[in-house]
Amino acid sequence: MVSGAVPLGLPVDGALADDVQGRLGFVEDLLLSSVRSDDALLAEASKHLMEAGGKRFRPMLVLLASHFGNPAAPGVIVAAVVVELTHLATLYHDDVMDEAVLRRGEVSANSRWTNTIAILTGDYLFARASDLLADLGPEAVRIQARTFARLVRGQIQETIGPGPDADPLKHYLQVVADKTASLIATSGQFGALMAGAPPHVVDTVTSACEKIGVAFQLSDDILDIASESHESGKTPGTDLREGIHTLPILHVLAAQDRRDRRLRELLRDTDLTDDALHAEALTLLRAHPAMDRARADLRRWTEDARTELGTLPDGPARAAFEALCDYVVSRTG
Repeated sequence: MVSGAVPLGLPVDGALADDVQGRLGFVEDLLLSSVRSDDALLAEASKHLMEAGGKRFRPMLVLLASHFGNPAAPGVIVAAVVVELTHLATLYHDDVMDEAVLRRGEVSANSRWTNTIAILTGDYLFARASDLLADLGPEAVRIQARTFARLVRGQIQETIGPGPDADPLKHYLQVVADKTASLIATSGQFGALMAGAPPHVVDTVTSACEKIGVAFQLSDDILDIASESHESGKTPGTDLREGIHTLPILHVLAAQDRRDRRLRELLRDTDLTDDALHAEALTLLRAHPAMDRARADLRRWTEDARTELGTLPDGPARAAFEALCDYVVSRTG
């Protein structure tokens, strides 16, 4: 086996890597052509995030999963574009809700233009994705509609927070599953489905990708606290500064250890936009056993995904997904 690499630097079979890289080029071409418009502002706004970069992680999953069937099947490239258009559309909407100034190192669309333009651009990308989906058949449309419903539900649940009798950790994991993992699961599902893989393979890939999607978000939670620099692509403590209770923070708050009184006070009652208080909370969090608990959670999700992947036909595609599990864990150190 000759090793190659696909996005994220995954070590995979050379022929598989070459095929995925080549088809990602077709994905990129169709992405750009799908948002062409005679309206200059709409065309520019639609390409704004597309041209700002991104790993194309979801299209990559579509292409990898297609190798459980026929990767040259005509619906595979289109499905890869659909999931990326959907992902990009959510980013436009997220930036409005978060009042973000930057996205992918560039001025966000809402900052460059207005909230209205950003929202309508996101809507336009959803519409373009739906137009492409129509050629893939009613089952693909149904899958996308249900995925979109989960994306919206996850965003609403994140916005309102857990109810007074709800378990905050369970609520958080459900938000992660809906808001982040659902589209990652659909990426794997579309790839295997469009390639004509057997139904049990499609179901297994879908389930394993959902678990990988949850694990990706949990690894981001850990990186936000553990990273000492901007090398990870994240500004250390961003979620903490914004008052977002991610996995390690939820473990601290659930422990009710008297020795954590100062840290819980900072997490619950303090404005952490103050640099000194933010630094104090970040230092306490990095040294807290909650970080080990979060890493254990991360490993559990990837191990569960790996167990499911182990039931798939042996070969380069399965090995690539198993390597992805390793990557998700290793990126947190």
